[in-house]
Order: sequence, then C-alpha cells, then structure tokens
Amino acid sequence: MARQKKTAHGSPQRGRRKNTAGAGEPRPDAGRTESRREDIHLINAAIRGDQAAYKELMKKYRDSIFNLIYRIIRDREQVEDLTQETFVKAFGSLRNFNREYAFSTWLYKIATNSSIDYIRKKKLQTMSINKPISHEDSDYSFEIPDSTYEPDKFIIQRQKLKIIAEAIDQLPPKYKQVIVLRHNEERDYSEIAKILKIPIGTVKAHIFRARELLYKYLRERIPHY
Repeated sequence: MARQKKTAHGSPQRGRRKNTAGAGEPRPDAGRTESRREDIHLINAAIRGDQAAYKELMKKYRDSIFNLIYRIIRDREQVEDLTQETFVKAFGSLRNFNREYAFSTWLYKIATNSSIDYIRKKKLQTMSINKPISHEDSDYSFEIPDSTYEPDKFIIQRQKLKIIAEAIDQLPPKYKQVIVLRHNEERDYSEIAKILKIPIGTVKAHIFRARELLYKYLRERIPHY
C-alpha cells in the first residue's frame, strides 16, 4: 500500500514539473511580436511629433535598409543617398502606414522601389533584371520588372524635372547648396564638406532635411511621387 501511495503521489508531481518547463520555453514569434509592438509605439510617437521616435526607428532599421540597397546598387555613396531617401519617404507617409503589416516590410518595399527608380534613371546593369532579391530578416522579396519604351514617359519625365528644379529653388540656401552639389554636380560628401567648410555629419544632416522638404513639396505636385 505504501508503494502505491508513493506512486500515486509522485505522478502529479512529475506532471507539474513538465508543465512548468513548457511554460518557460520562449515562443518562436515572441521576439517578432515584441518588435512590431515597439514599432507601433514609436510610429505613434513620431506622428505626434516626437523627434526621438524618428531617430529610434531610423537607428533600428538603417543598417538593414542600407544592406538591402547595397545588394542592388553596389555604390556605397549612392546607397547612402537611397537609404536617406527611404526614411524620408517613410517618415513623410507614416499616417498612411497599414498596421496589419510589419513596418520593416513596408520599409523594404520603399527601399526597393527607390532602388529600381535609380536603376532605371541611370540605366545600370548591376544585376539580372529577372533575379529576385529577398531580405534575410523578412519574408519580403521582389523582382525588378522589365521596362518598355514609351515616348510619353520622356514628356512626363521632363515635366517632373521642371517641378523638381522649382522645388530646389525654393529651398533655404543652406539646404539648396548641398542638394545642388550632391545631385546636380554629383559631388561626394567629403568634397561637399571641403567646399562648404562644414563637417561631413552636417552635410548629411542638411541633405536629409533638404530631401524631407523636397518630398513634401513634390508630393503635392507630382501624382504618386
């Protein structure tokens, strides 16, 4: 009888130890869920005008976006520009972000589209036109579509360039000069810093702010910009 009591009493104890261990195991999606929750918190704060939230979002995803674009473009300075452009566009459209999707996936899409636009404009052959690109931190992937010759595109492009030139002319002088040196004269950051006698960090900050102002101006004048 004593043995039966011990066995009967021991079974539930073993069951409790098993359940406790199972409860302590981390769920596979826990980290991703927490990251998305953090993103939503930062996005809400950024929409309210919290500059620190913008900085946190950029700090969190800058390296991933830079690496993604670098796999497409292979030009570090141009990748730097496109990385900035990605965040400018994202921050300018935060209110339109669909929260059913991951913020990282949305950023990757913006980065990809910016890279594709750059490739089309420069007619670079940096990769196979049909080769898909995927990012290791996301399920997101894309393929660069083949472009066809359409005469109307040249007319539209000329109109866009005119509007962009008007937008640049309206920038404050300190922002206008860095944009002109960077994009019109295609100077690198170190050259711009020497010409203007300011630190490279200041050059990058001015370019980032100039692009924010240009993006807001152009969104109102160019459909689907």
